[in-house]
Amino acid sequence: MKHLLRTDDFNNEEIEGILRDAKIFNEKIKNGEKFEKILQDKVIITLFFENSTRTRSSFEIAAKRLGAEVVHLDVTKSSTSKGETLIDTAMNLDAMYPHAIIVRHQNSGVPSILSSNTRASIINAGDGAHAHPTQALLDLFTLREHFGDLVGKKIAIVGDIINSRVANSNIELLGRFGMEVILVAPPQFLPKTKLRTTHFLNEIIDEVDAIMSLRTQTERHSSQSYASLKDYASDFCITAELVGDRDIIILHPGPVHRNIDIDDVLLSDKRCKVLEQVSNGVPIRMAVLKKLIYDI
Repeated sequence: MKHLLRTDDFNNEEIEGILRDAKIFNEKIKNGEKFEKILQDKVIITLFFENSTRTRSSFEIAAKRLGAEVVHLDVTKSSTSKGETLIDTAMNLDAMYPHAIIVRHQNSGVPSILSSNTRASIINAGDGAHAHPTQALLDLFTLREHFGDLVGKKIAIVGDIINSRVANSNIELLGRFGMEVILVAPPQFLPKTKLRTTHFLNEIIDEVDAIMSLRTQTERHSSQSYASLKDYASDFCITAELVGDRDIIILHPGPVHRNIDIDDVLLSDKRCKVLEQVSNGVPIRMAVLKKLIYDI
């Protein structure tokens, strides 16, 4: 059974197929058309050990639009709270013959471990600071819908990069499709990398085509990095004043810390694609489910 643990689990041809399917699904959603229930009689389990609004709900909507049955396991009431190991939980769920298990976990590598102990397709909905492949796919889709060809375009990823699974997945995927990725962050938030980096937004603002702001993930910090988030925002918040009248689009994986990551004015600007990203999450995840469960 095919899994999606990282963006590089799919080659470029497979990703182009997902983007084509997502475009078709997106048009049908916008036009209010009905979908062929290609996943009818398929069972999908969502297993979220971290909180989620956008990812979990869009996966569940995506599955239901294609006719699948969705079972959500409330981990706070599962046997893991009684001491059952994660592998045993997965093996017990797999014994019920689901077709896919969508998992989010605070520890990196958990989806990979589960994929070695189940027959079902494992889809990584985010593991620690490691990877979030469907977020990167919907970001790629959003960028392609706006720009078309991405070769030669530049994107700045700004913020808590070292703790960001979204950044990891986007660096791999967007670079593969021709974008130059520039990392902008304070020194303690930058990973070791061969990519171009800077600590100053003003250094790159006149050359980038897109900015992806990231949430400061204080829950993953072992110690306080800034005196306050307000201090951080004074250097790295994406503001209307910074962007001015430049032809730049703004992305964010959510949840957005208003006036910390992006200011209120820019969030209301037509160049801000945050809600479009959320909308695109459903057709992209429909296309991923089709690829993993139907096209086999």
